[in-house]
Amino acid sequence: MANPIPHHQVSTGNEIIGCRIVRSFGIVRGLTVRSRSVVGNLGAALQTLVGGNITIYTELCEKAREEAFELMLQHAAAMGANAVVAMRYDANDVAEGVTEVLAYGTAVQVEPAA
Repeated sequence: MANPIPHHQVSTGNEIIGCRIVRSFGIVRGLTVRSRSVVGNLGAALQTLVGGNITIYTELCEKAREEAFELMLQHAAAMGANAVVAMRYDANDVAEGVTEVLAYGTAVQVEPAA
């Protein structure tokens, strides 16, 4: 599903530059839970022998964050928001090899500043 909230309408700050907040809808979130595969763990173990960036884990983390971010935007749009401010990520281990990634922020309606 295409998201009606463009990425430039999301800020880690408390405002969207060039806009004013006219309504706040409250907290929104997107949550995904990911696990590492046995093959992925083996590939990552081999990469650690060489050193440097462990691309298998980097890609897994990036996909998890992207999914959580998009889910958060869908939640905000469903509430009637057209922007999200004070956006943050959080991650926690749920079980061995299983991690939750949470994207959250405040859903708001903005309009161009006069």
